[in-house]
Amino acid sequence: MTKQHISYSELKIFTECPYKWKLQYVDGLKGFTGNIYTAFGTAIHAVCEQSALGNLIPEDYAEYFDIAFLEELKELDEKPTNKLIKEFREQSRSIFHKVFPALQELFPGYEVYSSEEDLYEPISELKFDRFLKGFIDLVVKTPDGKYHILDWKTCSWGWDTRKKADKIINYQLTLYKVFWAKKHNIPLEMVETHFGLLKRTAKKNNTEIFRVTSGPKKVKNALTFLEKAVINITRNVSIKNRLSCKNCAFYKTEHCR
Repeated sequence: MTKQHISYSELKIFTECPYKWKLQYVDGLKGFTGNIYTAFGTAIHAVCEQSALGNLIPEDYAEYFDIAFLEELKELDEKPTNKLIKEFREQSRSIFHKVFPALQELFPGYEVYSSEEDLYEPISELKFDRFLKGFIDLVVKTPDGKYHILDWKTCSWGWDTRKKADKIINYQLTLYKVFWAKKHNIPLEMVETHFGLLKRTAKKNNTEIFRVTSGPKKVKNALTFLEKAVINITRNVSIKNRLSCKNCAFYKTEHCR
């Protein structure tokens, strides 16, 4: 039976390499299973989520992070050294106390609308039943009546101009905007999108929030990208993209030679 939903991470993998998508989503093989960087990101996300919901006060950020971080590390196949774990714990302290002051500076008088909101909406542009599945890190509402969708991204020092402009990265927010607005029956022009970079090793500005434009042209392009990808996924297209082999978990394994 065809799976009824598709996540943006699945779309991204299919765009990188349809054969890699087949190995993971058709054959059921495990791909990349995580490392200390993803464990760090998950723990930071947890602090942001609980703080936004009012379940966590600043004095408890460090303890909550450490517990979440160590739990994530237990699940890793390759265990990092204690020295590296200590470095990452220390680096976290320069991030989470700056997140909400940065939000207040950018969105004076904002209120939290939702945190870690589930998204599961029909892709009405298609002639067959499919749903877009996702999780929106944070939505805030400003006094002017606008809604702002934020997606937290942990990184080392930040993103360069090229990565900030990467259309595949940006389409995630654009599609979240379209389907979130549809879910809540809110006009698209009242919704804006932003990435929030949470930087481990930056010497200053450890939290950077920047807007990603998502006007009518980008919305149209993002929906076209979604439609073409889902149609090819439904057809089980599985062509190898040799240009994306370098960082693939299946590269030079028995599954892909």
